[in-house]
Amino acid sequence: MLHSQTHLRTRPIGAGNLRAFEAVARHLNFRAAAEEMALTQSAVSRQIQSLEEEVGTNLFNRHTRSVELTAAGMGLLGAVAPSLERIDSSVRQIRTSVGRKHVALTTFASFASMWLIPRLEAFQKDAPDIDFRIDASDVSVDMETADVDVALRYGPARSMPAHAIRLFGEQLTPAASPWLLKSEVKIKSPADFANFTLIEAGDAHSTHLEWLSWRRWFDRQVEQNPSDKRLVKIAPKRWLYFNYAYQMAQAALSGQGVVLARTPLVAEQLARGDLVEILPKLRMDSPMAFWLVLSPRQRSISTARPEVTAFCNWLKSQAQETRRLIGEVPESDVETGSLDD
Repeated sequence: MLHSQTHLRTRPIGAGNLRAFEAVARHLNFRAAAEEMALTQSAVSRQIQSLEEEVGTNLFNRHTRSVELTAAGMGLLGAVAPSLERIDSSVRQIRTSVGRKHVALTTFASFASMWLIPRLEAFQKDAPDIDFRIDASDVSVDMETADVDVALRYGPARSMPAHAIRLFGEQLTPAASPWLLKSEVKIKSPADFANFTLIEAGDAHSTHLEWLSWRRWFDRQVEQNPSDKRLVKIAPKRWLYFNYAYQMAQAALSGQGVVLARTPLVAEQLARGDLVEILPKLRMDSPMAFWLVLSPRQRSISTARPEVTAFCNWLKSQAQETRRLIGEVPESDVETGSLDD
């Protein structure tokens, strides 16, 4: 311990020595860290000693031929490593985007693959001078701190910020490739799905995704047809589970089974006939919707950077077309708040 508990420091530490700390912690070797940073080993050692004096305790245990992180060092590394990566990433983005129009977007992977990317080329043809950075991750970023302009999110209205714009809702409907339907037993009622492979999300039975499950869809049919006892304990030919919606849709497109499709994500495939909606009168409403959320730094669509404004307006027009394809009413934008207030 470099300082006693009675002399705890409260002044924030300087950031200059943190990169040396991260390099030593990663290599667990002062010489390797020094070579990476193009410094002498003694210079790196002095930086670490200076940091330890600022923190108030040892960050490394020094041995004759090696070093190891102390508990304090491990705790500090958990904060320093991702912070340096975020800083480096931001600097790279700044360096490459200086003087260029750009839009940074975050959304979840299936929505990017199934809805956004197939449409994005049309926008880029009309606006070829705008660069895009798309972060497709199922982990929502903090819009207050993340280096993004726009988020496209999925969830119930209660989970969205007040200024979110609703793009469209969703319904769930059984769908399959046309050639699969020709080669198997005809489907005239929900009970006939027992003759098919059913495709489902692997985590559909978790609390937050339960509405996507076939079991919920069958339960809804039981509610509407209580006399049809076949639906209560229906067992399909087999189950086929996937992690992502785009994997489920691809499996259905290739004829591997019947998917409980989310209508906005397969609207184009249904319109083209690549997928067939099997029992269109038995669509089931979902409590979820798809939303456009603007970064707080942009304030509103009308006052955002011109390229962000153009992109958001394009997204809204594309959403209107999706609403038309899935038969959603009303056609007008529905918002929890307004980005243009």
